[in-house]
Amino acid sequence: MKDSRFSRAEFLGLTSLLAGSTLFPTRSQAAPDGGTPSLRTVKSPGLAGVPAAEAAPKPVSQAEYEQLRKGCTASLPVASTSDDGAEYVRIGEWMQRQKLTSDFYGNGDFVQAFEKKLADLLGFEDACFMPTGTMAQLIALRIYADASNVRTVGVHPSSHHVLHEDDAYSVLHQLRAVNLGPWTRPLLAEDVVQARDTLGSVSVELPVRWLGGQLQTWEQLQELKRTCRDKKVKLHMDGARLWESQPFYGRSYADICKGFDSVYVSFYKMVGGIGGAMLVGNRDFIKESRVWRHRHGGNLFHLAPLVASAAMRFDAALTAIPGYVKRAKALTTLIAADSRVTVLPQPVQTNMFHVFLRGSPQVYSRQRDRIAREDRVWVAGGFGQTRVPGVVSTELQVSEGLGSISDADAARAFLRLLEAA
Repeated sequence: MKDSRFSRAEFLGLTSLLAGSTLFPTRSQAAPDGGTPSLRTVKSPGLAGVPAAEAAPKPVSQAEYEQLRKGCTASLPVASTSDDGAEYVRIGEWMQRQKLTSDFYGNGDFVQAFEKKLADLLGFEDACFMPTGTMAQLIALRIYADASNVRTVGVHPSSHHVLHEDDAYSVLHQLRAVNLGPWTRPLLAEDVVQARDTLGSVSVELPVRWLGGQLQTWEQLQELKRTCRDKKVKLHMDGARLWESQPFYGRSYADICKGFDSVYVSFYKMVGGIGGAMLVGNRDFIKESRVWRHRHGGNLFHLAPLVASAAMRFDAALTAIPGYVKRAKALTTLIAADSRVTVLPQPVQTNMFHVFLRGSPQVYSRQRDRIAREDRVWVAGGFGQTRVPGVVSTELQVSEGLGSISDADAARAFLRLLEAA
């Protein structure tokens, strides 16, 4: 990726602590889950300009980190699904209670019924379950490029395609990503109009994760759809966190998705499944997507365990989201009342938000551990150095992990971080 405003190397360097990866002494050691599932694959190239002594706090083992985090009764970041085998037992027991049989390479009543459920919910003709969201989105963009013979994809500078997939769009499919608009706001219709390159497709993230879950207004979103349609540019939605967007728009998922040519949704983000994604679109598009799933090696012999992990949680997860968004609004109001803290966005638009603090990532990490021991509240996964010297950020997301703790107590625990500043 070439972008004078924010290079890929700079981004990964400045956000390595947010992922928790630099809590450990060597890259050969596994990084702990920072409460942000999509950051698990981020590798840290180091913090340019930071002395080695500052960039390497006292080593903490992964076992110690996990023990401390799991000992908390409430968590402001998203907590990962248990990895002790219990989740797999629950999946098997749920399948037995539902009297479900497995599939063969995705062919089976259970898998196909779940695909139809998602297609209907999002307002499309058909859907295809995919092992990963990366695979789903690459397939969509490849199909559009082949159909139009235009291999240029318009993306936001913080797009998952260019920051988190090791340039797969280029290496595997010979696509070229073009950044549209600035980092500081969601992608808009004017960005498509002003693009200097001919675009074959545009990929839009709803909401924008690296802007703290920001969204276009409903009017801006409709204008973006109309512009792409008028310019005959295929519009794809990176809907990894689409579920959390519905309370902001106050409309059905089908209404939100109407006007997009295809949509990808995740089943481990927010839903809490062990993995998997869904790609939805018209019938011919999905038929071709299944061929590409096979070409990508994603036609697993049995997809049912992944589908079951999502299906058994899906309805309850979506029902809970409006409550999470309501709590996020209350929590951010309490946190932002302290003038030493900046919350992005404010007011919050989903159940996700970013918090900015003055100080050192290492000092805040030690204080986070102290709060975990004393208050049993996990207030942050990690702290990433921002482009502003002396300012760090952390990502929070209200979910079931916040538990029964009051918003006031959660805010009070988080603001204890400032005792170390």
